[in-house]
Amino acid sequence: MKAILLHTPGSVENLDYQEIEKPTISEGEVLIKVKAISINPVDVKSREGKGMFGILKDYHPLILGWDVAGIVEESKTDEFVIGDKVFGMVNFPGHGKAYAEYVVAPANQLARIPENVSLENAAASTLVALTAWQALVVNGNVQKGQKVLIHAASGGVGHIAVQIAKYLGAEVTGTSSNKNKDFVLGLGADHHIDYHDYNWHNQNREYDFVLDTIGGNNIDNSLAVTKVGGTIISIPSGLNEEVTEKTKSQGVNGYFILVESNGEQMKQIAELLEKGIIKPFIYKKFSFDEMKEAHTEQEKGRTVGKIIIKL
Repeated sequence: MKAILLHTPGSVENLDYQEIEKPTISEGEVLIKVKAISINPVDVKSREGKGMFGILKDYHPLILGWDVAGIVEESKTDEFVIGDKVFGMVNFPGHGKAYAEYVVAPANQLARIPENVSLENAAASTLVALTAWQALVVNGNVQKGQKVLIHAASGGVGHIAVQIAKYLGAEVTGTSSNKNKDFVLGLGADHHIDYHDYNWHNQNREYDFVLDTIGGNNIDNSLAVTKVGGTIISIPSGLNEEVTEKTKSQGVNGYFILVESNGEQMKQIAELLEKGIIKPFIYKKFSFDEMKEAHTEQEKGRTVGKIIIKL
């Protein structure tokens, strides 16, 4: 089968296409014939030697990627049969090996794709949807009527998080550049903030929950507008000890979460997709042979929604 290997971290030129043996499955696993892959900022960071590379560096061969949608070709589980259309985020954080024509996945990390959902939309609703779900529902316990702020609301995690927050009954504010204002409001956000030149430190502390998908100094901006007793969950960079102490001193709960594979939550996401409650936006599509171009596009940092690879 064709796969993309990473021998050493670096530029997109280090993504190496090779023919390797089709993998075999063990009990509790399925073999997926991949039809669509979603890529994320963590893919780019890991390729560069950051992100998940520290965890993956001792694997040979190392194959990046975690988000897949495809058709079950072999099964050693009662959960799925040959021919089932499935999707999921495979073995995250760990070695997902998704940049390949065939991927082995534990059955307990997958869900069936609803009949009215395309393989591409399913692939786009894996890591980002799980991240948003685990942030807002599992860890944030967002409730109806709460005020929720979603940073980078036009991005991969952000655009799904806005939709999930609205489903939960929250009053949602999303941040983005002004050019993406209509997109963010079209997702269902009640309010929009253009982050350019916005004075965060001259605002009321009105938000019950803030999802920070940017990190860095933006955590201070989040803290400036979060209620006493409110919660900030950070995705990309974590809350260092200094910031954690700062949030605590101001009566705010500060957390860093790292998304984890979870088949039961994928089933909940499948149900939301089936009912049209969430819908991913696909920014651009590339072929498997265009993975380098897809990475180049992703690392620009201007993606609205998701980038998809078709096989």
